[in-house]
Amino acid sequence: MDSEDVKENRVPFSNRSEWSDIKPVPQDDGPNPVVVIDYKDEFVETMDYFRAVYMADERTPRSLDLTREAISLNPGNYTVWQFRRLILEHLNVNLHEELQFMDQIATKNPKNYQIWHHRRWIAEKLGVGAAHKELEFTRRVFSQDAKNYHAWSHRQWVLLNLGCWEDELSYCDELFNDDICNNSAWNQRFFVVTKSPLLGGLDVMRDSEIMFTIKAILAKPGNESPWRYLRGLYQNDAKSLLNDPRVASVCTEVLLGGSQYVHALNLVLDALIHQFQPGEDLKGAIEAVYSSLDLPDSTSDSELAKRVCFILEKVDPIRASYWHWRKTTIPSQAL
Repeated sequence: MDSEDVKENRVPFSNRSEWSDIKPVPQDDGPNPVVVIDYKDEFVETMDYFRAVYMADERTPRSLDLTREAISLNPGNYTVWQFRRLILEHLNVNLHEELQFMDQIATKNPKNYQIWHHRRWIAEKLGVGAAHKELEFTRRVFSQDAKNYHAWSHRQWVLLNLGCWEDELSYCDELFNDDICNNSAWNQRFFVVTKSPLLGGLDVMRDSEIMFTIKAILAKPGNESPWRYLRGLYQNDAKSLLNDPRVASVCTEVLLGGSQYVHALNLVLDALIHQFQPGEDLKGAIEAVYSSLDLPDSTSDSELAKRVCFILEKVDPIRASYWHWRKTTIPSQAL
């Protein structure tokens, strides 16, 4: 039942015989309310009856039905949700049926905190048998909004607490096939690589993940997500990362590609500041880009980090002030 159903088919509680013994409790706004909210009549009556059963701690089937109506009118009312959980436990209601209710209401409220909290509570009660259904539910949510934070948080909770890791890396690949720039999918991949009990952890997966990431970078060098993922594989240690010849090579290849090399230069700059010594191929690629941009000749060849900053100021004008600041903070040993 959604809010439209309530409005069109609703019978007032005062006309329902099963509620004749309840005295509704009006909202107390105090003696001198500053701004009185103009609630709809059906909302006022529903909440007045809810207060009555809540204050009486009445955990009955009719109270459960009442919370359903109250939720349909305001899915964000955490007090109603909490009381509903108490009733569900007291009546030992089939929680698989409750999940069906959640499927209906979450479709229209996919970013409601209370709904996701309630769904997690149900999944926790149902245990490992609920894992597959919960993963499928989040998959449906992502088909409409691939970056829904609540759904991603729920999916990760399910994996950590209920399991079902087997196909998660493949699912990330599916998302990449739809959109290689999906930063949420990149974040999920790192979560799986580092947390899955089936993969052996980052030390085991690093080599294959670097190859996967390099392929993604070459497909779309301007996509920041794989560059960030690459840093994560080396725990954000840019110097160690670029000491991997494959990474230095992809930076060189992107620079020689003639465009979309901001993220490559950013990585190189961070490594240079930490005393990374680039090979001749990478240095040559940087010099080739520098020469092509009509930049000042006053910087000596030894000041490679500054030359990178000059390039970034030119090709990334939105952040030109940032790159200028970076240039002023380069330690002398990196020049």
